[in-house]
Amino acid sequence: MTRTGSAAPVRADVATDITRVAVSTVIFSLRRGADDAPQLVLPLVRRTRDPFEGLWALPGGWLDIAEDLEDAASRTLAETTGLTPSYLEQLYAFGNVDRSPSRVVSIVYWALLRADEVDAQVSAHAAGRDAPENVRWFPVAGLPPLAFDHQQIIDYALWRLRNKAGYSRVAHGLMTDCFTLADLREVYEAILGRRLDPANFRRQVENSGSLVRTDAFRTGNHRPARLYRPHAGAELADRGPLSPASAPHESSTR
Repeated sequence: MTRTGSAAPVRADVATDITRVAVSTVIFSLRRGADDAPQLVLPLVRRTRDPFEGLWALPGGWLDIAEDLEDAASRTLAETTGLTPSYLEQLYAFGNVDRSPSRVVSIVYWALLRADEVDAQVSAHAAGRDAPENVRWFPVAGLPPLAFDHQQIIDYALWRLRNKAGYSRVAHGLMTDCFTLADLREVYEAILGRRLDPANFRRQVENSGSLVRTDAFRTGNHRPARLYRPHAGAELADRGPLSPASAPHESSTR
């Protein structure tokens, strides 16, 4: 039988090529910056060998042959940073042929971890003298040059987080157990990278059913502010206060 058309050219070394699978994680947390406003931060690991020795990279490692992907994400994150996230979700598979000197496909997860949980986990490792080395936290808006295609991966994870914050409760994964509406608005502003109108935000959040009003207030130099907590029956991926139908308008003040 004669086949019509022409087949795509095949590289001579395809038969001997080995494709390896790695798992990496983009883990977001919040820290207050010099202006006391929350900012998104993430941990990076400095590479100690080629390729890209000395550059910063996302925490990750190789997938074991008998290991599920999510288990690998949790394991490699713990091994490289000592962190256990409160929210973990598969992001995307990155597999451009030229992304690494050898053929590597990376299954990337993204995660959230509250600042107090970061502090507690870091302190526990310091006390146990088993803290991972070569780890540093960076603000998302001020990352150093990164190895491989990790800047592209972080940009994609940030895009996913911002989109998900618009229609789900995922931002609550960065909140403490109880918080004011101003606290919550600051978190949304840090994620979205823009200011939100306070009155509009308050109305949409209170009408969303995503929070429970407590009888407690935060007192200080200003008017006492009521404390809220997340609705106990709501998952982080459930519909949130900034759904497309009721998203607050951007404030003219930046």
